[in-house]
Amino acid sequence: MTVLANHSHRVGEAFDAIAESYDTLFTSTMVGRAQRAVVWEKAATVVRSGDHVLELGCGTGEDALFLADKGIRITACDASAQMVEKARARQSKEAPSANIAFHVLSTERLGELPSKLRFNGVFSNFSGLNCVEDLTVVARALAAHLEKGSPLLLCFSTRFCMWEILHYLLRADPQKAFRRCGGIALAQMAEHMFPVYYPSLRSIEKSFLPMFHLRSVTGVGIAVPPSYMEDWVCRHPRLFRICMAVDFALRNCPGFRILGDHMLLHFERV
Repeated sequence: MTVLANHSHRVGEAFDAIAESYDTLFTSTMVGRAQRAVVWEKAATVVRSGDHVLELGCGTGEDALFLADKGIRITACDASAQMVEKARARQSKEAPSANIAFHVLSTERLGELPSKLRFNGVFSNFSGLNCVEDLTVVARALAAHLEKGSPLLLCFSTRFCMWEILHYLLRADPQKAFRRCGGIALAQMAEHMFPVYYPSLRSIEKSFLPMFHLRSVTGVGIAVPPSYMEDWVCRHPRLFRICMAVDFALRNCPGFRILGDHMLLHFERV
C-alpha cells in the first residue's frame, strides 16, 4: 500500500506541475479536440441523462463539464490537487449549476470511497489508467460500486502507436520510437519522473474479468497524430482533415483500432 501511495503521490505532483498549461498543451489543440470528439461520441451513446458517473483522472474538468451538460451527475477524481483546483474554477465560471463533485483522489485509492456509494457508470479518458500498475485492483474496487449492466468507458494509451514509431524513426530516435512497446516507460513532466504502463488489449481484458465484459474497442488517433505533433497539424490543415476521415473509417476495424495513439474500451458490469 505504501508503494502504491508513493507512486500515486509522484503522479499527482507531476500533473500539478503542468496543470496551468495542460489545456493549452492538449485540451484546446486541434489534435486534442479531434481525439476527444471520438470519445464524446461514444460516451453519448453509452451513458444517459440522470446517471451518476464516476470519472477517474478528471484533469481540468473538460469531460466532466461535457457529461454534466447532458444531464449526468459526476463524481470526478484526480490525483493532482492543482488539476482539481483548476477544474473547480472552470466549473464555477462555465457551469456553476452543473452537478459535479470534484475530489482529490488517486485511482489507487478507490477503496477509500464509501461502500454505500453507487454509480451507473465509470469514465476515464486519455491515459489516466496508464499510470496504474495493477488494473485488477481497480477492477475489483469499481465492481463494488456498480450494478449489473453498468458501463465502463476507459481510454488507454496503446502499446503500439504507428504515428509515434514513424515520427521518431524519421528523426533517428529509435528509443522514443519504441518506448511503449516494452509495456512500461518513464515519463517526465518538469522535474518529475514516473512510470507509465502500456498494457495490451488482452491483458486489460483479463484484468477486468470476470467482473466486466468487453463490449467494444474503438481506435482513437489512428491517422490523427499524437498531440506533440500539433505544429505539423497547424501547418497542414487539409492533411489533418484527411487524417480525421481515415480515423472515422478505421476506428472500429480489428487490428487498426489498437494501433492509434489511444484505444477506447467499453466494458459492462456482469
